[in-house]
Amino acid sequence: MRLAQATRIGAWMLIGLNILMALGSIWIFMRMSPAIKEIIEQNEHSLQACEEMLASLAVISDDADTNRPLSETFQEALNRARNNITEEEEPAAIEMINSHSPKAFKGDIKAKEQTVAAIILLGKINREAMVIADLRARQFGQAGAWGVVFMATCVFFAGMLFNRNLSKNVVRPIEEIHDVIFAYRNGDTMRRCSGADLPADFISVFNGINEILDKCQSQFSTKNRFLI
Repeated sequence: MRLAQATRIGAWMLIGLNILMALGSIWIFMRMSPAIKEIIEQNEHSLQACEEMLASLAVISDDADTNRPLSETFQEALNRARNNITEEEEPAAIEMINSHSPKAFKGDIKAKEQTVAAIILLGKINREAMVIADLRARQFGQAGAWGVVFMATCVFFAGMLFNRNLSKNVVRPIEEIHDVIFAYRNGDTMRRCSGADLPADFISVFNGINEILDKCQSQFSTKNRFLI
């Protein structure tokens, strides 16, 4: 029957839309998690290196032997920052740190100030990158949320349309058949199936039921005539 096929297709479309909505939601959350993780991994290392370099500069003394391990710690942190470049502005700041830091550990106050300024600049570059990346992740999340809302709206309207068509083309004709059969059982032998804008399948069923009822009515009338 065409009606049964259309009903099955409609039901599978609703199921498919719900599956797509669920998969879309999962994909959005799976994309957001790596994006946030990337923000932390790429920039946190550079910020930590900046903190270690500033800590080493803060405890510089006039003793060269005391400054030697501080300089080594500083250089290790600088190398980590150099190996973790993620922004275009970072190489220039790292080069400034690399060029001024040796003089800073030798007691040059101006070089120390320039090194500190370059480290602060490096930290600022990474913090701004984190803010921008976080903003992009949130925008992606918001866009994904609205996408889910759009899909849910489509599923809602598709469900409403499916329910309307099911009620019109299936439920009401079945109720009509039930009412006719119930009326016939209760003595109303003149009641027949009727309706407008019916699917072709139900028109055929209605005609068949009406023919059966007409034959029963004709046989009943003939039987009564012979009895009279």
